[in-house]
Amino acid sequence: MEQFLGDDFFVIVSRLFIALILSGLIGFEREINNHSAGFRTHILVGVGSCLMMILSMFGFTAFMDAYDNIRFDPARIPSYVISGIGFLGAGTIIVYGGTIKGLTTAASIWTVAGIGLVVGAGMYSIAMVTTFIILISLIFLNQIENFFPRFKFSNFIEITATEEFEVHEAVKAVEKNQFNIKQIEIKLLEGNQRTILIWTNKKKKNDLVYLCIEISKLPGVINLSKRT
Repeated sequence: MEQFLGDDFFVIVSRLFIALILSGLIGFEREINNHSAGFRTHILVGVGSCLMMILSMFGFTAFMDAYDNIRFDPARIPSYVISGIGFLGAGTIIVYGGTIKGLTTAASIWTVAGIGLVVGAGMYSIAMVTTFIILISLIFLNQIENFFPRFKFSNFIEITATEEFEVHEAVKAVEKNQFNIKQIEIKLLEGNQRTILIWTNKKKKNDLVYLCIEISKLPGVINLSKRT
């Protein structure tokens, strides 16, 4: 049994579980805030990165013991993990009109990969401190941002329209009037109708009335209301 498990079995398992816990904490914060990459995604990235680091450190010891004068570089596999994990982060970034969402989640995925690699290397204290710093940044700094007016206040436009209505035309109208889109939500209704909810920034120099008049002239608009 010992020969099957290997000498480092319990060390490896403990590192995998630590990576699971630390990456799960960050993923849980993303999950409760309804972001595209949540609990499971962060755990998979963290544990997978830890596994790659373990492979780099322990996977070739038998080969090295069998031959003399072999140069060993444990950083080779992790370097590919760090560069390759970017495709997951890119999948969480959403660009709609002038608005970009998901950058923080993409950064958290990339950082979780680093935490997994650090845990795989046995640097537990560094991984824990890093996790603590990331959680502080995601939770408390997000609350601090709410004190700034550009984050705290916003306009709200609700549009009821038919299938003829083109959402991207409304986006063009918003950007033409120098508003920044914070969020767009589309709800399907009965009878081939839908409700489009648009949240924009609130600036004194911009007049929301002119924007609403311009959007109301678009084909397919049934009803439009605004809230500031």
